[in-house]
Amino acid sequence: MNTLDLSPFYRSTVGFDRLFNLLDDLSPQETNAFPPYNIERTGEDTYRITMAVAGFAREDLVIETKESAIIVKGAKSQSTDEQAREFLHRGIAERSFERRFKLADYVEVRGADLENGLLHIDLARELPESKRPRKIAIGSADDNNTKKIESEVKN
Repeated sequence: MNTLDLSPFYRSTVGFDRLFNLLDDLSPQETNAFPPYNIERTGEDTYRITMAVAGFAREDLVIETKESAIIVKGAKSQSTDEQAREFLHRGIAERSFERRFKLADYVEVRGADLENGLLHIDLARELPESKRPRKIAIGSADDNNTKKIESEVKN
């Protein structure tokens, strides 16, 4: 029996509760594995993306929001000292990258920090008041008839 592994679809979304919202919008960049990252839920409506960007300085990183996506770009500037060095083994990747994350409706970027080689991007979902769940009082048929009779008596 063949099974379909849908776990890669979860990797680049934040705030989606259902997988099928993504199926129409997959991009080929999702298969790129650099830089590694985590997506975590830090609260009921808050999220954090953590990317391992060792060797990159704040000046080398750009975070943009465009429509319903976050785009993180990294480009390491080469100094003359770094170009003159001879590496016997180079295991720390310093190549340029671009990583995109699709956001669900009403998810906004709250801030970003670079600490110990990890880029943390904090996100929050803020539903407008009109989209928030609300409770509806349940009346009875007697309540409606009473209100109707009261309005007719007043007129």
